[in-house]
Amino acid sequence: MLNIKKTMMTALVAAPVMAAGSMAIAQTVNVGAAANVGGMIVFVAQAKGFFAANGIDAKVVLRNTGGALTKSLRAGEMDYAPAAFTNLPAALERGLNLRGFVGYTGGSFLKPTSDNFVGIAARAGTGIKSIQDLRGKKVGVTFASTGDLYLRTVLEKNGIKTRDYKRINTRPPSLVSVLDTGGVDAIVAWEPNLTRALDKIKGSQLVLRGGDYVCFCAGLHGSPEKVYGDRKKTQGVVDAMAQSAAYIRDMKNREEVAQIGARFLRGVSTDLIKRTMPNIVYDVRMGENTKKAFNFSVTQLIAQKKMKKPYDPDKYFDFSFINKTMKDHPEWFADLKK
Repeated sequence: MLNIKKTMMTALVAAPVMAAGSMAIAQTVNVGAAANVGGMIVFVAQAKGFFAANGIDAKVVLRNTGGALTKSLRAGEMDYAPAAFTNLPAALERGLNLRGFVGYTGGSFLKPTSDNFVGIAARAGTGIKSIQDLRGKKVGVTFASTGDLYLRTVLEKNGIKTRDYKRINTRPPSLVSVLDTGGVDAIVAWEPNLTRALDKIKGSQLVLRGGDYVCFCAGLHGSPEKVYGDRKKTQGVVDAMAQSAAYIRDMKNREEVAQIGARFLRGVSTDLIKRTMPNIVYDVRMGENTKKAFNFSVTQLIAQKKMKKPYDPDKYFDFSFINKTMKDHPEWFADLKK
């Protein structure tokens, strides 16, 4: 009897030590995410325990814009943050020192253009039914965003110069309301705001969605100190992102995934998330086409005089982490095209 009590006491004393040891193994990391359905990979990775399963004690930090994400990253509020390729090269040329190591949203692995996530919606009574009808109109768009690059590229390829229409700088949360109140004739928005505008504003119509004009793509990045200071931690984040993306792509999980998204995104219903998700590519792979998408942005930025000369994408991208995940866990990529 004495031996049994002694054994029980030993187990009780050992339990907290074991628990403390488990917590010590997990690597605490603040992962940034944009406050839209593009951030689903990060949301699901935390909610489903994929971060934890890969040794990461993650906290998700939300911001509304890419600029706000970069500001928070530089301030040390995040260890890693997503960034679109749109204006990033200009910041890199000016000395911003970051390494992109895993995809966040978009299909840049398969091709250098992937933009179904974004589109142009017009208000009723404006006479806008096609791209050509945007001549002389006011278009709400978030300056320096991928939506801005999309608008400029679409119109330029349709023979419409920037002097032929008026761009109105509009923050993403205000795009729907500014179109609704008549402040602009049309908006360029990404999901879920594009579908939300079409739902809310009577008579509004979709002028164009996607079209393979640009790559509405983003990758997760961090400072070299964060990325390489603990490679095991970074690899754990990449593994969790890949596992999460595979879970999201499985149609049988769509309802649960939408419910998770609604918990992270204030004012966004599960129904809206479910209807917008098919327009988003959840593929964390990166490769040569990713570099081409990056270089396309560089070309545009040079033309806009925001950059002076080309920037080598290999100075920014490091595919070693995602390549290792692809080698170690082919089951997470089995449903994707090679």
